[in-house]
Amino acid sequence: MNKAEIIDSVATKLEMSKRDVTAVVDHFIDETKRSVVRGEKVAISGFGVFEAQARKARLGRNPRTGETVKIKATKLPKFRAGAEFKAFVAGDKKMASATAAPTKSAVKKAAPKKAAPKKAAPSRRK
Repeated sequence: MNKAEIIDSVATKLEMSKRDVTAVVDHFIDETKRSVVRGEKVAISGFGVFEAQARKARLGRNPRTGETVKIKATKLPKFRAGAEFKAFVAGDKKMASATAAPTKSAVKKAAPKKAAPKKAAPSRRK
């Protein structure tokens, strides 16, 4: 599932516009990045923790030449899954059905419009 599919799913489930959901998702991602860059942990209860992990400088080896190379110290993003998320993935817990989620209102959805019949291309016989 990618970002666009998440936005579509949430917009449908909560009966919100895709524009509003896109703004929320984009803001969440932006704030998460900014917080982790500042060195803060972003903990989402039941889901997991986003944080920065520091790596010390070390010596590595070039696989082609076998030459020893110095590798600089760096910071990397890290995600640790929460216990509830792990339980769902392992199958120890069951997810609530998609229809059980609360919605704004029980609005009837309009039937999809039928496509206009295609016109036959004019014959070019001579």
